[in-house]
Amino acid sequence: MTDAEDAPGYQGYITKNTVTLAEVLKSAGYNTGMTGKWHVSNTNGQKSPEEQLQWLNHQKDFGNFSPLDQYPTSRGFDKYFGNIWGVVDFFDPFSLVNGTKPVKNVPADYYHTDAINDTAVAYIRNFAKYTKPFFLYIAQTAPHWPLMAKPKDIAKYEETYKAGWDAIRRERYRRMSKSGIIDTAQTPLPKRWKDDLAWADNPDKDWDARAMAVHAAMIDCMDQGIGRIIDALRATKELDNTLIIFLSDNGASPENCTAYGPGFDRPNQTRDGRPIAYDMKKQILPGNELSYASIGPRWANVANTPFQFWKAESYEGGVHTPMIAFWPKGIRTKGGEINRARVGHVMDLMPTFVELSGAKYPTTFRGNKVFPTTGLSMVPSFRGSKSTGHSMLFNEHFGARYARSGDWKVVAKGDDRHWQLFNLAQDRTETKDLAADFPEVVKQLDSLWNKWANTHQVFPKPKKAR
Repeated sequence: MTDAEDAPGYQGYITKNTVTLAEVLKSAGYNTGMTGKWHVSNTNGQKSPEEQLQWLNHQKDFGNFSPLDQYPTSRGFDKYFGNIWGVVDFFDPFSLVNGTKPVKNVPADYYHTDAINDTAVAYIRNFAKYTKPFFLYIAQTAPHWPLMAKPKDIAKYEETYKAGWDAIRRERYRRMSKSGIIDTAQTPLPKRWKDDLAWADNPDKDWDARAMAVHAAMIDCMDQGIGRIIDALRATKELDNTLIIFLSDNGASPENCTAYGPGFDRPNQTRDGRPIAYDMKKQILPGNELSYASIGPRWANVANTPFQFWKAESYEGGVHTPMIAFWPKGIRTKGGEINRARVGHVMDLMPTFVELSGAKYPTTFRGNKVFPTTGLSMVPSFRGSKSTGHSMLFNEHFGARYARSGDWKVVAKGDDRHWQLFNLAQDRTETKDLAADFPEVVKQLDSLWNKWANTHQVFPKPKKAR
């Protein structure tokens, strides 16, 4: 993902033909800051697996974690604190930097989610001293694996997930229906993934309940930190005129990171030489930094209720995530209102921020031509106007792909050449494949997807193995 490969669309970093939100907003006079996960620059791996592990273990220093001209401070951010690589030990993260300077030691009570949010609070207090507006991007690492949380947060959820997959999933579905988030007529609850194993017969139920408790604790800690950020905005009298947008980049992950074992971005020892367990037998309970574990596909399926599948797939469970917008002085719709009519995408943030800030989206930047944005501003929705958003959307990720036109969506897994077809207006959870009934729709969407893929650098694919 972050390797520079031999195809234009697979360079592994934000190329010079693009601009970041921070770069555009700086042109409109904004102060800019970022905390958290970067993970959009080429990763400088070491020559041997042994040296790579020594680096990951904080036992040897090999310098910069990526080319410095790809760091956040080279892409529009005045301030940055966080991890350049993606995966981290939450108690002692690899690739941690302040600006461009590596943070070589952390306090004994360090926890990364707290540091990300508390640094954001410090940035807000600093930015509030100036008359210039500010933009702050906070990229949480939680609840990405490895499952690591503070004991006091885990304790809150020790009993919660002992009810098992089905009970938790049914209760989430019930609450979504009761609160009006979903219409059960259009959003039926599909069968649970691999429901042949009942919770009562699960030989690993103690481990599995603990894993989800740690996952919940990680989210709880993040939520506490977001509360401190809001408190800081309130204390500096910035809250009412600050647009806050909260969203997730994808559905919950089904990965079994334990099976990956140590290497690349996963250490095998702590800084002081204690071994880290990759326990495939589920005998070591997750939570501290001495184990690398993740929730796995069954809990990911539950976490993505009511949808099917998960991160890396193009079904709704992988790509359909909620977004919350808060702006007391700017949003005119009723608080708590749910907008189901507008089809949105993360690319909509750029034109939204351009419109609100008065910035201009450039055609060139630092002497390079810039790709035009294909996003649509969300400002009309904020102001109470009707907006349907995108009439068509497409994606591709490691072979998984979809094409959406209106309510029709074709989708395929990464290892499947054949499309499935769903009508999302009637079946948001993709339970009834209509491909055989409407082959002409499949053909049309297949043609649109291929046109998009060939004009958006999905093709050519890299020649070397990924």
